[in-house]
Amino acid sequence: MSAPEALELFSHPFKAMGSPCDIQLYARNHASAAAVADLVVADVARLESRYSRYRDDTFLSAINRVAAAGGAIEVDEETAGLLDYADTCYRESDGLFDITSGLLRRVWRFDRAATPAPEEIGPLLARIGWQKVRWRPPRLEFPAGMEIDFGGIVKEYAADRAAALCREAGVRHGVVNLGGDIRIVGPQPDERPWRIGVQHPRRKQAAVGTLVVGAGGVATSGDYERCIVVEGRRFGHVLNPKTGWPVQHLASVTVVGELCVVAGSASTIAMLKEADGPAWLERLGLPHLWVDVDGNCGGSLAAGIEAEPPAGD
Repeated sequence: MSAPEALELFSHPFKAMGSPCDIQLYARNHASAAAVADLVVADVARLESRYSRYRDDTFLSAINRVAAAGGAIEVDEETAGLLDYADTCYRESDGLFDITSGLLRRVWRFDRAATPAPEEIGPLLARIGWQKVRWRPPRLEFPAGMEIDFGGIVKEYAADRAAALCREAGVRHGVVNLGGDIRIVGPQPDERPWRIGVQHPRRKQAAVGTLVVGAGGVATSGDYERCIVVEGRRFGHVLNPKTGWPVQHLASVTVVGELCVVAGSASTIAMLKEADGPAWLERLGLPHLWVDVDGNCGGSLAAGIEAEPPAGD
């Protein structure tokens, strides 16, 4: 019997969707690793070119022009799948995970230390609500004045697709990291799992601890990625679509799921559920870790996480 083929670990950093990204995979040589990495980078770029909210030439922007004016548009199969998933998240979260809530970004600016006035938020809340949209695949119909945003879904979906592309190309051992949204391609060649650090929500360049994960996806939602501090109070970018204000109870939530997109939406829903988030995560049954704004930690992964030594800001 011949010896197993020697594999070497290759890392391919790149930037996409406004985030630093990295593909780590085991391959026979640099050329084969680079070929697979190119496939992944191209597909992530394709998704960004279709669903970025920051560009006028994306399909999402075309949808939102219809949504702003009021009217209907037919979507392709991939977009329909994303909308179906968003609909499921809306229902499972009791309306808290709402892809029509991106309008709130117009008054919540995280490049200045000021909160919007209530009279700025109220008119936007009247234009938010997935239940106001008529979704009958493949037709999407809006009343005037709305918009949608696939934030919280697309980057995680891209990570899942990236792992699938790696496996289709013959890669069996690797990990994809798209700005903190992680999908395991497969364990290391000796079957050892990957070690994934969990960002501390209050200490830059520090981790709460390390997760040991051999399969699935890992995603974290928190109040620290984009935030402002006003009069000593922190306001993060996770906004409640019913109140128009940032969540205030949990500082971060990390979830491990079979798919990264499931882990990502679950972590965001838990943040949005505020004090009810930990109990909701327990009922959901996925491995998870939460840190509240007072620094308390909990969740099914809390006992098993490998603690990191304390570090200052």
